[in-house]
Amino acid sequence: MQPSTDVLSWTNRDPRESQLFNSWGVLYRFSTVVNPSGQSTTTLWRAVRTNKEDRVAKLEWAANGGLGRAVIGKNAVPMADLVRPDPRCPGARMFNAPDGLSYCWRPNAGSPDVVLEDSAGNTVAIFRPTRPTRYQIGDVYGELHFLRNAGAATITHPPIMDTVTVTAMLYRFCQAFGL
Repeated sequence: MQPSTDVLSWTNRDPRESQLFNSWGVLYRFSTVVNPSGQSTTTLWRAVRTNKEDRVAKLEWAANGGLGRAVIGKNAVPMADLVRPDPRCPGARMFNAPDGLSYCWRPNAGSPDVVLEDSAGNTVAIFRPTRPTRYQIGDVYGELHFLRNAGAATITHPPIMDTVTVTAMLYRFCQAFGL
């Protein structure tokens, strides 16, 4: 029987240059490059097998270093659409996923966790900050928990999981830089 929660350790304080891994190795990798004109682009790669990665998303940052444009799969959207403030909850950020549903990252009262809720209010993922811990892959600053059986039980399906990973990174970025 598969576990009901998949936990990925998240390296680096700056999520734009980080990796998410578990006991099987690196699953996701964010890599940021700056071109000669100063434009930053972050690419999210997903491991598909040993020594083989697929590009999941490309994040083109604004010239001032703020939110720009995201290309996830074949869909281009403003990054701001992936971290829309939720007026009902301070610190919460909403987005629409490939399944057509609305999701919301929000601080969890009484803990440092940030939870992802689906449109029915089910917690389907959690970002948990951790004390920096050294691993061979890199220093870990948090964990991303996917609750496999929560809600519609689609959170670990690639298009949803990829979007959740992108939005978790953008949420961390917005929190770190006060956006």
